[in-house]
This record gives sequence, C-alpha cells and structure tokens, in this order.
Amino acid sequence: MNNEVKDKAAAGNDNILEVSHLKKYFPIKGGLFGGVTGSVKAVDDVSFSIKRGTTMGLVGESGCGKSTTGRTILRLIEKTDGTILFNGEDVNQTDKRKMRELRTKMQIIFQDPYSSLSPRLPIGEIIGEAVKEHNLVPKEQYNDYITRVMLNCGLQEYHKDRYPHEFSGGQRQRICIARALALKPEFIVCDEPVSALDVSIQAQIINLLKELQEKMNLTYLFISHDLSVVEHISDTIGVMYLGGLVETGSTDDIFGNPLHPYTKALFSAIPMPDPDVKINRTILEGDIPSPAKPPKGCKFHTRCKECMAICKEQAPENKEIGDGHFVRCHLYDNK
Repeated sequence: MNNEVKDKAAAGNDNILEVSHLKKYFPIKGGLFGGVTGSVKAVDDVSFSIKRGTTMGLVGESGCGKSTTGRTILRLIEKTDGTILFNGEDVNQTDKRKMRELRTKMQIIFQDPYSSLSPRLPIGEIIGEAVKEHNLVPKEQYNDYITRVMLNCGLQEYHKDRYPHEFSGGQRQRICIARALALKPEFIVCDEPVSALDVSIQAQIINLLKELQEKMNLTYLFISHDLSVVEHISDTIGVMYLGGLVETGSTDDIFGNPLHPYTKALFSAIPMPDPDVKINRTILEGDIPSPAKPPKGCKFHTRCKECMAICKEQAPENKEIGDGHFVRCHLYDNK
C-alpha cells in the first residue's frame, strides 16, 4: 500500500474499510479416506466499501453469508481469497504484533448476548478484561474508565459486581456494547444485535448505537434480516443472496428504487402498519439452492419470475445504475 493511500486514511477522508473479491469457502470432507470432496461457498466474490463514521447495512435471508462476511473481515475466520483493507492496510498481511493492535480497532457485537458473556465473571471484569490485556489505560484510571464506559451504555456503576444471568436481554446487549466500546474501536461489526430482543428494546439499542456513533465517530457494518431496522440505522445497504451481493447503494436509493428482483421480493414482505394499504407481495418459489452447489449463471434464476435464457448461462456483471447504486441483474444489461 503506497504512502498516499495511508496518508488519506490517516486524514480520515477515505473509506475506513474496503473489501475486494472476498471469498470464504468451507471444505466438505467425505469418502473412504475423509478427503475434501467439495466446498461450501459461504462468501463468494463480495466487494464493498464503508466510509468512516457511517453505517452499512447487510441484509438477506438466513444462510446467505452475512455473518461469515463480518467474521472474515475481522479475521475471526480466515479468508479463502480476496483483499480486506482497514485504514489502507491489508488485514491479512499484518504480522501478529500489528494484528494485536488492530484487534482493539475492530470489534464485534454478537447476536445472542447471553451466550457471548462468560457466566463466571461479573460484568465489570467482562467489560474490562481486554482493557487490561491491551494496557489501554493506566491502572489508577482503570475503575473510573470502566465506569464511564458503562454509563455511556446505559449501565450503572453498581452493576459491576453482578453476573450476566442477573440482567435482562436488553441489559445484556448493553454489556456487550460496553465490552466492545471499552477498547476504543473505530469499526464495529454488529451481527444481528437486536434480533433476539423485544421490539421496544430493539428501538432503545438502535438509538444507543446511533448516539454512540455520533459521539465517538464509529463506523458500523450492521448485519440484519430486519429491513425496518436496517432502514432506520444505515447510510448504505448491501443485499446478499447465496454468498454474493446482488445490489448495493444508499439507503434512500435501495428503499426508494429497488432494482433486483430479490430486493423487491424482500421489500414486499415488510409489514405495513396501515391495514388499509395493500401490498403486492412477491412470493419466492422453490428452496434456496445449496451454497455447496450454486446454480450456473445468475444464482437467483431458479427462484426469479423474470428469469431469461441468459440468466441460466451467464453470471451478470455488477452494473452501476445511478450514482453509487449497483445491481447484478441481466435486466439492466442495456442501461
């Protein structure tokens, strides 16, 4: 990476994250000798970028590769191919010492707050464990620092000595957020952080994330299957299907003018609060193909009502329709 790119990253004028042709294949083993007989293409040629201080929503059906994408970016699992640049540096080319530094800058909030918290530790230790490990604050300032982090996340100082089972689901998610923020990160992968919570609590957590983002200039990759939540928090949106992005763009463009048939089908399933409003729902027929054996051509053609002959043979290119609005669909080949 040249010095000009690094200088731009340091100045905060570029994308904090750039993902290019990311692939993550999991081997399938079988046969008499347990050899590799194939692979599950969980993430298959995904590219996107996120601007500093913004939120990108990543949506799609369960099993489409959203969570795997987030974890591969953080190197919680190793990529198969592709490039991941964080602040202009290749995450997969860094040595152990540099990667240890990056761990504090890149954090994750998991879907299930209870299973991601140790039942044997009080939350003060859970939040502060990594702070001690990375020596982020002097010992004499440690207690006050953890208290400030907890207060910022809606927790009280007397909660320090309590254990995870003593809290509600919403409070546990606040603990997970505090644990991530304690390391002073720049980028956080939010892996369906509100899907296990009640609707009223979801709103509180989303508002907390937005408030913290403004206060600390955080950047989020927000993974969710709930389009209403994604619309509320995201600046840009990527729609995933079977390991690949089929459409990306600003939130206003994606919601105001969805282009891909899969995106339109997802949006038609959003519940409307007005019972008098009639929606023409798009019912997707058939099952999702196996990521171990994806269809030839466009991966969505087996469920698409607008399928053409070319869709069965040739994979569509990523085409820009409007300013920053990209779609992979043969319907737009001539536009």
